[in-house]
Amino acid sequence: MRDLGAGFHYLLKGQRWVARHGRSYGFGLLPGLITLVLYAAALTALALWGADLVAWATPFADDWSSPWAGLFRGLLTAVLFALALLLSVLTFTAVTLLVGQPFYESLSERVDRDVSPDGTAPESGLPLARELWISARDSLRVLARAALWGVLLFTLGFLPVVGQTAVPAVGFLVTGFFLAEELTAVALQRRGVELRERLALLRARKPLAWGFGTPLGLAFLVPLVAVFLMPGAVAGATLMARDLMGEETEEGDTGEPDGKDAAVCEGLVRDPSRND
Repeated sequence: MRDLGAGFHYLLKGQRWVARHGRSYGFGLLPGLITLVLYAAALTALALWGADLVAWATPFADDWSSPWAGLFRGLLTAVLFALALLLSVLTFTAVTLLVGQPFYESLSERVDRDVSPDGTAPESGLPLARELWISARDSLRVLARAALWGVLLFTLGFLPVVGQTAVPAVGFLVTGFFLAEELTAVALQRRGVELRERLALLRARKPLAWGFGTPLGLAFLVPLVAVFLMPGAVAGATLMARDLMGEETEEGDTGEPDGKDAAVCEGLVRDPSRND
């Protein structure tokens, strides 16, 4: 239970950190806004043409008597849209992190420097293109795992009683775990921690991952909330990554952050792979 509370505490600390560093926070909103527009367009298209897609995929129902063909296709359309919403929640963070890799990398490094006793941050030493490739590769692996869990839980959701009680609870825990993995990956990749080792670290402390990721997953059900929480989630995940690695952490600066943040943003615009 202690780890469960600690995970939630890291989530709150991350939000407080970006609240004190307003300009970095504003810059960190851009990837989420871009991803939100893409997802909104895809879901709108599915809502408009999902029924046509289902009708095209079920030609065998053309000769069914009324109202069975309509009921069957309506159910499939609803299932398709519900599955799309579930996958949107599961994949939103991974896609946003991929779109905003240079932005969130800089934000994570800034948090590391802010709370590190010696004022330094771990660096991968890899070119930006290599970091993007690793991030994309690992994101696809995580998305594949999340999609399998999503399909399994969605199927189990049709079971009487259990499907309406235990399955949704398990679903939120699974979502929280994968959200924690995706967000801590920003800081852990800079430390040279591979995906398999990251998963092992989080599995060893599942309550910590659930305490951080599950409330975030619930909040991410509202797309606009997800956009505004993402910068703070990256900051909080960096603090949690330090905990997972057993690194000493001090309280960050509480002085005048805006001048420092302006320099960070300016440097990021000039060279996204450059440290602040």
